[in-house]
Amino acid sequence: MTPAPRLTRHALPKLTAHLLSPGWREPDIGIVHLGIGNFHRAHQALYTEQAVAAAGGDWGICGVTLKADTGKRDALAAQHGLYSIVERGRDGERVTVARIVREVLALPDDRAPLFERLADPRVRIVSLTVTEKGYCRDPETGDVDPGHPDIAHDLAHPDAPSTVPGILVAALRRRMADPFTVLCCDNLAHNGAATRQVVASYARALDPSMADWIVENVAFPSTMVDRIVPATTEADRESASAALGYTDLMPVPCEPFRQWVVEDRFPGGRPAWEKAGVQMVEDVTPFELAKLRMLNGTHSTIAYLSMLAGIETVDAAIGEKPIRQLIHAMMTEEIAPTLSGAPSLDLHAYRDALLQRYANPALKHRCAQIAMDGSQKIPPRLLGPIAERLAAGQPFPRLALAVAAWMRFLRGRADDGAPYEISDPLAARLTHAALAAADTPEALADGLLGIREVFPEALAGNRVLRDALVRALSVLREGARHAIQASA
Repeated sequence: MTPAPRLTRHALPKLTAHLLSPGWREPDIGIVHLGIGNFHRAHQALYTEQAVAAAGGDWGICGVTLKADTGKRDALAAQHGLYSIVERGRDGERVTVARIVREVLALPDDRAPLFERLADPRVRIVSLTVTEKGYCRDPETGDVDPGHPDIAHDLAHPDAPSTVPGILVAALRRRMADPFTVLCCDNLAHNGAATRQVVASYARALDPSMADWIVENVAFPSTMVDRIVPATTEADRESASAALGYTDLMPVPCEPFRQWVVEDRFPGGRPAWEKAGVQMVEDVTPFELAKLRMLNGTHSTIAYLSMLAGIETVDAAIGEKPIRQLIHAMMTEEIAPTLSGAPSLDLHAYRDALLQRYANPALKHRCAQIAMDGSQKIPPRLLGPIAERLAAGQPFPRLALAVAAWMRFLRGRADDGAPYEISDPLAARLTHAALAAADTPEALADGLLGIREVFPEALAGNRVLRDALVRALSVLREGARHAIQASA
């Protein structure tokens, strides 16, 4: 059988049914995006294409992969930047071809072209989806971590950086007459301010005056992003190619739902995102906290309990009544009360919508994917609301169970003994502490509470938290399903 031709821009006249708009003028590049993974391509890039289609503007995207991933660069380049977005819901599947990506670069191979692009005054926004670990932050101070080996390299070689802080400072040094806006789209609390702090602290280690200039002159608006985007599988490639009649090696599967809330601070201009449904606001904090805790926090809870119980996907997990009851009660009784500063949000309606999204049978979001990088995710998603519950003298048994499930997960084996990989920047230390505890709840809690990158000293020394974790770990020794049933 002759394989279908490759998806390229030459195919667009035959794909009008799969395009966001029939008419299209190729925009010049106005955005450089660091971390061109699945999430960005299914979220910010799609919104940007819709905004350009509705209102014009030179907001084409140059996507950059920071992991020496020339395979992704080469695959997208061979498709002229095109890829398909495969939305799957209860009502079926919709395949859309995105055209907004104009260029793809990969570090370290393309360092010179990247900095030429960043020096171009037509680039007015540098956006980021590099995951929580990509910022190289000290979790206690929020500053850049000077002990991070990549940061140490960049400080010694500031003109050949590989980290996000190093790249941004080196680029901004060339753009002091006309700085770009830095737009963080990662799941960091107060992500704009957090990015500004880590970038400024890195700059301060090189040149204090540069740090002061960044704080005073560079905009770092905060954002909240929301869309469930699993990793691409071979089945996704086959499905997209069958729908298009062209071979697409880079499709992105996702749910139909999406949301983007952005603080409207763009001195150099921005796409007309509001015409694509983006909520442009003065303060993103209420939306951000609700999403971090209600969605991301319960996602992590489902992931760690499911990894222990041997459940592979979120929809399979939430399809089990005890897990659904646990997550419903966790959001209602323990998380929502910490979000009282969001009067404009109907948190119960948000809860119900999340449970419905989790149950999407077409998405098959793997728990192992969500479980990655827990040391970076646990603090904002679970420890934040725990700290507020402690301060208010309120119980938090389900939040404690979630953190305890992560602790037990770090042993690398499910309840039935099946092994799995721990993917985390602190994997070696975490697994050593977990295995050294020899399945003793007190030792496991104490060993991991001593990891300062995860648990700040004030929280780690809280006796109420430690006791709650020991209780949860004791129940988990009888199996995750037993613990879920007991806590639902």
